[in-house]
Amino acid sequence: MSNSTSAHFPNLSRRDWLRLTACGTLGISQSGWLAALADETAKSPDRKRSCILLWMTGGPSQTDTFDLKPGHANGGEVKPIDTSVPGIQISEHLPLLAQQMKHCAIVRSMSTKEGDHARATYLMRTGYLPQGPVQFPTIGSVWSKELGKAESELPNFVSVAPFRFLSPGAFGPGFLGPRHAPLVVGDGQPGGNTDYEKSLQVKNLAVGKDVAASETDARLDLLSGLETDFLKRNPGVTASSHRAAYLAAVRMMRSEAVKAFELTDETDALRDAYGRNQFGQGCLLARRLVERGVPFVEVSLNGVPGGAGGLGWDTHQGNFEGVKSLCGVLDPAWSTLLKDLKERGLLDSTLVIWMGEFGRTPNINAMKGRDHFPNAWSTVLCGGGIRGGQVVGKTSDDGMKVDDRPVATSDLLATACLALGIDPMKQNMSNVGRPVRVADPEASPIHNVLA
Repeated sequence: MSNSTSAHFPNLSRRDWLRLTACGTLGISQSGWLAALADETAKSPDRKRSCILLWMTGGPSQTDTFDLKPGHANGGEVKPIDTSVPGIQISEHLPLLAQQMKHCAIVRSMSTKEGDHARATYLMRTGYLPQGPVQFPTIGSVWSKELGKAESELPNFVSVAPFRFLSPGAFGPGFLGPRHAPLVVGDGQPGGNTDYEKSLQVKNLAVGKDVAASETDARLDLLSGLETDFLKRNPGVTASSHRAAYLAAVRMMRSEAVKAFELTDETDALRDAYGRNQFGQGCLLARRLVERGVPFVEVSLNGVPGGAGGLGWDTHQGNFEGVKSLCGVLDPAWSTLLKDLKERGLLDSTLVIWMGEFGRTPNINAMKGRDHFPNAWSTVLCGGGIRGGQVVGKTSDDGMKVDDRPVATSDLLATACLALGIDPMKQNMSNVGRPVRVADPEASPIHNVLA
């Protein structure tokens, strides 16, 4: 909002701004009111401070999950089922999530232009397309920078089993630097990981059994002294980032908070409910981390051990078998996560986002598969800052185009920023000396889903 507009409307609440701008009452630009709305949001005492991103590697089929087309040839084999919200139907393969629909807002009208895995992944995870030398940071780095604390015992950003091979830049801190990089746990290999117990452990934190505590402290003090001396002689971003990473590692190693990674502390019944696989246990880990104040955790579903081949949700062939097996892992993990967060009083303060890099073609190919399709697809927002039990947008009867309320990547991410209490108009200085907004200033947030 411009300064003059702020002066004229100093006491409007966040809800007032949403209502008035949605009705066109205030004659101001989106890029103008967005910053003021975020500023008011951030001041609210109940603003949201954690986010869990459920990343669906490969691009899930919207036609077989959240935007079914029964009765049309493009609908395929998957049948719709009713949910706990009258009038909203989703896939028969997500029966547990269907009972949690009051917490979810389905966005059925995502529309982007990138059908390449690498570029689409970069776009959805940074909010920007690759632009020459500019190293855009992933949203986990940006949002955790805004929500986290430098002195936290646990990292502010944890990434569980990311598959980074096709678009490594989409998973890193970019121009924000190493201190905002994620702690990566879990093996992001396609097809999932059968040894999830070992995979989800943080490596190199335990002190050797034959090393006394006093000796450990002496070694750490020596290293700290060397780091300090080196930084004095070689000041700069690289050295200071290394120093910050070292201090964070030592803090975590010495803290009780590191027990967040000990999933055996949970009951067998709860672990079974999440699913005894890397994604399910990764979602349980995400809850444990958020519970201990970690502001951003992402968990990737890259495939199912023994399931259909290919990269996660990239179901160019055998789509229906692949989606069924993937949903068999997704449904219990996601629904239990929402239920678990709710029972612990954490759902109102935790935004959960479900998305991949694009959707899949409504038409079915000769190999009973669906190909890349960025034109019209679905994402889902749940929990903190979101008014659930609704659907945003609509696609045509054949699913080939958006008929109502197209949502761009920037719109989705700006909406998430507002739900989290982050000012999407805040700027960070890029590696080429150009300021970059947290979200694109031309974004049009989805007003109706904000609680």
